[in-house]
Amino acid sequence: MTTPRRSSGCSRGRSYDAWVFRWLTAGESHGPQLTVIVEGLPAGLELTADDLRADLRRRQGGHGRGGRQQIEKDEARIVAGVRGGYTIGSPLALVLENRDHANWTAEMTADKEGFAPKPVTRLRPGHADLAGALKYGHTDVRNVLERSSARETATRVAAGAVARKLLGHFGVSILSFTQSVGPVDLGYDGVDPDTVTVEQLEESPVRCPDQAASRQMVAEIDAAAERGDTLGGTFRVLARGLPPGLGSYVHWDRKLDARLAMAILSINAVKGVEFGAGFEGAHRPGSEFHDQIDYSGGRFRHLSNRAGGLTGGVTNGEPIDLRVALKPISTMKKPMQSIDLKTKEKVEAHYERSDVCVVPAAGVIGEAMVGLVLAEAFLEKFGGDSIPEIERNHQGYLELIGR
Repeated sequence: MTTPRRSSGCSRGRSYDAWVFRWLTAGESHGPQLTVIVEGLPAGLELTADDLRADLRRRQGGHGRGGRQQIEKDEARIVAGVRGGYTIGSPLALVLENRDHANWTAEMTADKEGFAPKPVTRLRPGHADLAGALKYGHTDVRNVLERSSARETATRVAAGAVARKLLGHFGVSILSFTQSVGPVDLGYDGVDPDTVTVEQLEESPVRCPDQAASRQMVAEIDAAAERGDTLGGTFRVLARGLPPGLGSYVHWDRKLDARLAMAILSINAVKGVEFGAGFEGAHRPGSEFHDQIDYSGGRFRHLSNRAGGLTGGVTNGEPIDLRVALKPISTMKKPMQSIDLKTKEKVEAHYERSDVCVVPAAGVIGEAMVGLVLAEAFLEKFGGDSIPEIERNHQGYLELIGR
């Protein structure tokens, strides 16, 4: 079995002398384009632009989205790393054009000539405006808000769709659903994670599998919009079909739940993540929390999944099940009181086109981040330079453990 070498270089505190899988994004919200590079994809994976469209479309949907989604029609153009519909082992490069850039050329040109900015100095509570301006010494908050904008997550979803394609080749599927919006909450036991389907979710305007709760969520979003306010909530991500053994307990930064948590917490507006029963399970005694182990049909299994598919930082053969808390969007039509960065006077916060609720869309971003982390962990475990090589390694391991 091929395994990655580790010694020098750095990734989240881990050391490598050969990168297994990594990805980088670049671009500003109103710049000409967003760019993402994915390195470490094996050769021989079938991949076309069609594989990326569905997730990009779902990210732009959901009841409560704002006007920007009417302007952008996100398409990821493959410009490197694929030939004739198959990856060739070199870095994959994707480009997503920003249609709205045509309205922002004077503000966002990289050249001195023709540059005509209208500086933003009114700070927005809840955004990166103040912290970013102080950190980098900016006097125009646009230098902060352009990159800290959630527009950047379009590149993550594009990269995540690539990871989904890789994992799907080996029988792994990932989905998400909205569990709560504002006061409407299905609760941990409100949905059977083993039976929820993508078809159920896409029928709901808020991607919630419970029809009655879905209607209540829509009503709450509409009421918040009328008040000029915003709403947060929670979404849940499920990853099915994973073998036991991804991740490791031997070092803190190789624990898969820690790596997943970091990835999820990097999503704009996310303020919390829990695995399985999580915080609700903290109120139970151990006898009512831990998942009993069984052996039947020639394989180990658990009789429940309150651990969320991970024990000791390692996948245990059950689906990964995590829930994510999303704060209300910070930009509101009814702006909050703030301070002007330049004059230090009290002002109303700057308002720029925004959403009312993004929980349904955030779930799609959550799927992407989970997929990217799992793709990395999968390649660490079954590493190879081509799909046939990884298939051989994967199948040999499954036979070894009786799966």
